[in-house]
Amino acid sequence: MRLSVLIAPAFLLASAGATMAAPGGMVGVGPGELHPVYAATASATTIPIGAFALDRVPVTNAEFLHFVRGHERWRRDRVGRALADDDYLAHWAGPEELGSSARPDQPATRVSWFAARAYCRAQGKRLPTEAEWEFAASAGEQSADGAAEPGFRQRILAWYAAPAVTDLPAVGRRPPNSWGIQDLHGLVWEWVLDFNSTLVSSDSRTGKSADRLQFCGAGAFVAGDKQDYASFMRLAFRGSLEARYTARTLGFRCARDGDVQGEPQDPRGGAPPPEASSKKAGEPQDTRGGGPAIRGEQ
Repeated sequence: MRLSVLIAPAFLLASAGATMAAPGGMVGVGPGELHPVYAATASATTIPIGAFALDRVPVTNAEFLHFVRGHERWRRDRVGRALADDDYLAHWAGPEELGSSARPDQPATRVSWFAARAYCRAQGKRLPTEAEWEFAASAGEQSADGAAEPGFRQRILAWYAAPAVTDLPAVGRRPPNSWGIQDLHGLVWEWVLDFNSTLVSSDSRTGKSADRLQFCGAGAFVAGDKQDYASFMRLAFRGSLEARYTARTLGFRCARDGDVQGEPQDPRGGAPPPEASSKKAGEPQDTRGGGPAIRGEQ
């Protein structure tokens, strides 16, 4: 599926905490509380967030190429269409070659949710949950409450309004937020583990939900922040995604439970360069859920 405009989530804010960086390229985030823009119930106005580690920057083309070379089932000429659509890695020069349209330091895009999850699992990590991603993304450059910083929301809205660029910048070029994380806004949208959990069906057999009506018309009156227009757009977009979809402005990064102590090695922390090949490694079984089990994914 080709999508020209993609919206990634951003709720509201959290409590501050000390930032701890690790050699492997992850940053410790939390603990704290997330105040979602749209609460599940009138009484659920906050979501507790435990300590977790999050990649400083999105996964790059070089890192994803190294993964594909070691897990050939995720080559674009071998992946099943139940796991990725026709545009999966379509901008690469070949199944195991980046080319001029996919520079090594650019964020890996045109990657499905299934492929992003498999990559993170191969590193001993996982995709961040929606709440974790939003908690991290709600921080500004000076504090965990980005909404309190002048121009924070306006910059995000300006990014949404700007035409999508055809040549994405390299990762890590923007200033880090107060947690030490870069590129959560202004580069690409990012997959999360439970990307479609906000708009769910009361009857999973129908694929439709009366709850979707809450996001239209009068539903906005019970929102936590009626001025946070960007978050309403992002929530609506997420409900339209399917796990096999890809897009040229949709990337991802990985997370891990707990703080950054004892972080396992991953491609940012000394993996072979993308030119080197590696043995195919099995992926551990996902015990966290987060998506349908499809034959051929493992």
